[in-house]
Amino acid sequence: MTRFIAILLFACSTAAIAQDQAKIVKLPELQELISSKGDKIKVINFWATWCAPCVKEMPLFEKLGQDRQDVQVTLVSMDLDLDPDPAKVYKFVTRKKLQSQVVILDEKNPNSYIELIDKSWSGALPATIVVNSRTGQRKFVEKELHEGDLEKLIAEVQ
Repeated sequence: MTRFIAILLFACSTAAIAQDQAKIVKLPELQELISSKGDKIKVINFWATWCAPCVKEMPLFEKLGQDRQDVQVTLVSMDLDLDPDPAKVYKFVTRKKLQSQVVILDEKNPNSYIELIDKSWSGALPATIVVNSRTGQRKFVEKELHEGDLEKLIAEVQ
């Protein structure tokens, strides 16, 4: 019985940590995150747990966030438009041991907000915005990224 309680407490604490790391946000808060001024280059990646190319490129964002102190990486989960329960995202964050900031966009109709994030975005995933938060210069790409792509995108906005 003691072992069961210990396992239950561990599971609950792990889920709580993931919930702390994966905040649910609405579009205005996401727009503020993208456009706010600061000293760091912002790399904002739009992904979903069901998107294989998204999951495949995720280590690139994690490595960038660990290697570059001048870069702030934010991973924006797009899972809630298909499944209103964020538990799947929390479990994913925990299982993958994500260190980057993770937010879950809580908007149900992608057609109402996609253009507000970037006018050229069709809504396909993965998608990434790189923003120079000092100058406001930004670059948007709608494709799976590979080794070296993030550094090139960052160079284009510096």
